[in-house]
Amino acid sequence: MWLFSKKKTASEILREHKRTLDKSIRELDRERTQMQNQEKKLTLDIKRMAKENQLGAVRVMAKDLVRTRHSITKFYSLKSQLQGVSLRMQTLKSTQAMADAMRGVTKAMGQMNKKLNLPAIAQIMKEFEKQNEKMEMTTETMGDALDDAFEQEGEDEESEELVNAVLDELGCAVNGDLVSVPLSKAGEGNKVDGSHEEKKEEALLEDAEGVGGGGNSNIGGIDDDLQARLDNLRKT
Repeated sequence: MWLFSKKKTASEILREHKRTLDKSIRELDRERTQMQNQEKKLTLDIKRMAKENQLGAVRVMAKDLVRTRHSITKFYSLKSQLQGVSLRMQTLKSTQAMADAMRGVTKAMGQMNKKLNLPAIAQIMKEFEKQNEKMEMTTETMGDALDDAFEQEGEDEESEELVNAVLDELGCAVNGDLVSVPLSKAGEGNKVDGSHEEKKEEALLEDAEGVGGGGNSNIGGIDDDLQARLDNLRKT
């Protein structure tokens, strides 16, 4: 019959041995519980015999109680050892499972690497880049063609008039708010600078006339105030 039986794997063998160890641990627990009950019974019998002054029986039962307690200690030790072996087997089983998983992953990665063709992938990426650039050029050309097709004469002038109308409603003067940009030519730049200088001179003349006409009292007051502050600074 063993000729036709299926060979057990390492995981199955570990499972069987762990099952045997768990069974042995349960049997040890059962025996230990029985001996603990026997210990309690012996303790009660010793107390009862001592009350009856049967010292010979007390000595015999005392020896039996000591042996029972030693056996209970040995059962604890055996259980600890069996549990340690069971944990080792569980660790070995987990390691075996991890090894099997890594073996499967390695096999799959090898098959995938064999199927991958690096020159073909490079050619695919090159073709993709080429088609992508072609699509962008086509899209840009179509956009320009549509803009030219839908563009009508006079749209720019109408747009400018609409912007000016909106700015007029908001109380903004386009020509007044825009800062004049310096021209690239030297001669034009000198003209712009000359106009600014003329405006500054006119503003200074107007201020001088205002001061000469009616601002002497104000100037005198300002001078007195400055002199008083200087005197305070000197005192401190």
